[in-house]
Amino acid sequence: MNELFLKSIEIDHSRICKDSYINDIPALAGTERLIFKSPVTFFAGENGTGKSTLLEAVAVACGFSAEGGTLNYSFSTYDSHSELYKAIKTERGIKRPSFSYFLRAESFYNVATMAEEYRDKPESVYYRQYGGKSFHAQSHGESFFSLMGAFSPNGLYIMDEPEAALSPQKQLAVLGEIYDLSVQGAQFVIASHSPILLGIPNAQILSFDGVGIKECEYEETESYRVTQMFINNRERLLRYLLK
Repeated sequence: MNELFLKSIEIDHSRICKDSYINDIPALAGTERLIFKSPVTFFAGENGTGKSTLLEAVAVACGFSAEGGTLNYSFSTYDSHSELYKAIKTERGIKRPSFSYFLRAESFYNVATMAEEYRDKPESVYYRQYGGKSFHAQSHGESFFSLMGAFSPNGLYIMDEPEAALSPQKQLAVLGEIYDLSVQGAQFVIASHSPILLGIPNAQILSFDGVGIKECEYEETESYRVTQMFINNRERLLRYLLK
């Protein structure tokens, strides 16, 4: 396996306020350490289980803006991130990434706007890096693909629900891109509900559906189970749901 850029994280619960909502999230309250075992790690689980909260905290602890972008992006339109990042200790590998990115589907518009401002600076490599076209001149899905075109095999990528902008066909294409980059040396940490992306071969899947964060198999994820159940029993489920 390739040397990972991010090897593990530890959560120092003593640095979290006693009245913080973080303590009421079972998956987070029951976890002290996570070890990354694969170039592709997924945070999987139901809404409200702490996936995005932890992913954001890890990203901020790694030096990213809470709203996303490269490590060089320093801006904030609204500070809504939790205090969890203060309790995160990261263990890094010996190798350092040449390019890193934190993608948040919900704040990508703000990041795209900052990219417009950064592109006018003399040192900007905006057009070369992102295919020569404004993110705002593309659909959400198209802009995501332009962004991925800048991803390097020697990179660390933290991604929150990247499937939000993508059709099932595009998710399959992204699955291939992530897999190809990962076998060349890139590392991905992704929070996702997508039963397509979660199917990336040899990915480590961490389930947030319980007390503490635990590894699980692809077929054990709720995303897979619910999708399989709906496809195999669509008419019966619809009769039950729409009665």
